[in-house]
Amino acid sequence: MSQNKINIVVAGATGYVGLDLVYYLSKHSKVNITHLCAQKNLGKSINFFDKRIKKKLPKISDLKKINWNNVDLLFLSLPNGESQKIIKNLFHHQHLKFIDLSADFRIEDFNKYKNWYSADHKAKNLINNSIYSIPEFTKNKIKKFRIIANPGCYPTSIQLALLPLLKKSLLKTNNITIDSKSGYSGAGKNYKSKFLHKNFYSSIFAYGIEKHRHMSELDQEFKKYSKTNVKYTFNPHLLPAFRGILSSIYMETKKNITIQKIHSVLRKFHSKNIFVKLNKINMQMGNGNVLNTNNCEMSVCKTRYKNKIVIFSAIDNLVKGASGQAIQNMNLIYNFKENLGLEWSWFTQSFFY
Repeated sequence: MSQNKINIVVAGATGYVGLDLVYYLSKHSKVNITHLCAQKNLGKSINFFDKRIKKKLPKISDLKKINWNNVDLLFLSLPNGESQKIIKNLFHHQHLKFIDLSADFRIEDFNKYKNWYSADHKAKNLINNSIYSIPEFTKNKIKKFRIIANPGCYPTSIQLALLPLLKKSLLKTNNITIDSKSGYSGAGKNYKSKFLHKNFYSSIFAYGIEKHRHMSELDQEFKKYSKTNVKYTFNPHLLPAFRGILSSIYMETKKNITIQKIHSVLRKFHSKNIFVKLNKINMQMGNGNVLNTNNCEMSVCKTRYKNKIVIFSAIDNLVKGASGQAIQNMNLIYNFKENLGLEWSWFTQSFFY
């Protein structure tokens, strides 16, 4: 470290998530960015890709030319399958830590990883050295691990709402319905080749109907927190908006469990989680408040049927769903203030109670 700062490298710096990551890290008082890496555009300035970045930073360079003895932390914002190979080659540097924003270390069983991602894991022996980390659930564990698996954006919005309730066994777990809608940045810069539907910028598109890869994360984490098998339906949709997620989670509570009880449990669980904001019961909401922030905003609402409720959970897919959460994880690892570099994302408290 230099002058109480950590030296970091960002791999995949020019993607949507990578650029958000660089933008916010460039404002972080405890970070020294030593290298920005990408496979293409070597020698270009990061400002060429994102005009928001005003600080003079290293030009785009090759990951292979770095002296890792001078680096404390590597952020990897790469396509699935790439991070595991890089971390495997660098793990012998005992001082070096990794925050991976891909799916490479999210799944704890490498056989299940192969089933969901149709590829053998290239660093099976390192999976036990990793932790799947939504910070609100891992604050007391994260420092023990060198590899941090940053969760997916959809699962982050869903788990912040559901896991505290599953842990308390307040829900019937045989038929939970999760309807999630995301801005198209979640598909990466090649979104146009992935989604060929008509009227892309003025319509909503449902995809991943039977088997979406984020289900593997939800299956794994639901099992940890619930005392029984959780049967749920999850369906993502693409919105004609650049960023933001709104998850609508429909559930049935167990007998005599009121909406006030559900709200109280969530409020108590998240009382010290500064990025989670819980609205009053039955408050309508969208994702507008959370855009360009590291916040998750939630509302617990009644439906027309007794014991059936819906929880709306909103995040920014590029921030709390990726870059901001990665910085939040970094802050916890190095004993920085949890919201350091993310203070800009606080809500005006008068909207909540």
